[in-house]
Amino acid sequence: MNFSPSPSSEIEKPASKTGKDFLFLHTRDLPYFRALLRAVESRFYQDLELPAPTLDVGCGDGHFAQVTFDRKLDVGLDPWTGPIREAGTRGVYHLLTEADGAAMPYPDGYFNSAISNSVLEHIPQLDAVLAETARVLKPGAPFVFCVPNHNFLPNLSVARFLDTIGLKPLARLYRAFFNKISRHVTCEDAPQWTVRLEKAGFQVERYWHYFSPAALAVLEWGHYFGLPSLIIHVLTRKWHLTNARWNFALILAMLRTYYEEPVPQENGAYTFYIARRR
Repeated sequence: MNFSPSPSSEIEKPASKTGKDFLFLHTRDLPYFRALLRAVESRFYQDLELPAPTLDVGCGDGHFAQVTFDRKLDVGLDPWTGPIREAGTRGVYHLLTEADGAAMPYPDGYFNSAISNSVLEHIPQLDAVLAETARVLKPGAPFVFCVPNHNFLPNLSVARFLDTIGLKPLARLYRAFFNKISRHVTCEDAPQWTVRLEKAGFQVERYWHYFSPAALAVLEWGHYFGLPSLIIHVLTRKWHLTNARWNFALILAMLRTYYEEPVPQENGAYTFYIARRR
């Protein structure tokens, strides 16, 4: 197989023209470790052309689209009732569809673009969803998505420490544990994704890795240090007692360095892809 898409080394740091502080906008509504990752990803979409109608594959509760885009997306699709009902309260989609991504109720070639933000790694029937996404896109339509990659498990800080002190079996157990709580089905590299996408009817135009090992450590340890936020969420259905900016001054200062990391990150644990329907 000829692997021709532009590798991460050819991608420059994307600039945002919106002036939005995505780090604050996500942090005020999410646990800080999840907010950091989503804020980095929100920046990547700002200079991309996503002609309407646009499909969001795995839209969830609609929070990411609400923060990231200044226009309504045309259709959000998700198989889960609870999140898609919440998405309906946000007013960020013209239409919401509760359906399986492997059986979309749309005609062939209906959409001019599609996105899927940190969703595909959770899907067991991934190839079927990719093929179905290709079916509902017009030829030439862009498909933009991001997923964890082959660096995710090797970069986990606890596992790397266990490797260093010679406890490799325990490191393997920890990686399996963290992958399970992350609900990852796939963490593949770019050549593997290229094969999947070409089989489904896409061509990869470019990609870049992001989220350094240090940034991943923030996300990793946030799962443990974020317990107070989880308790607040259980009791109030909110992640924070107040969304006022002063409440996040310290954590925003701590996260800012990782949010502003240059891309690409050669050892980045996530990859952002821009593919196109053939």
